[in-house]
Amino acid sequence: MKNLDHYPKSIKKAVRYIKQDATKEQLEEIRRLIDYAIQRRNLKLE
Repeated sequence: MKNLDHYPKSIKKAVRYIKQDATKEQLEEIRRLIDYAIQRRNLKLE
């Protein structure tokens, strides 16, 4: 994975939260939210 230094602070914090504090249920919900946001953005860019 690329170094996180060039990403916004909010992304760094989210990744840190996922690595350290998120429960299994929270991980699944985060995955759904991120996948949805990425799909929407990809459609917008096409």
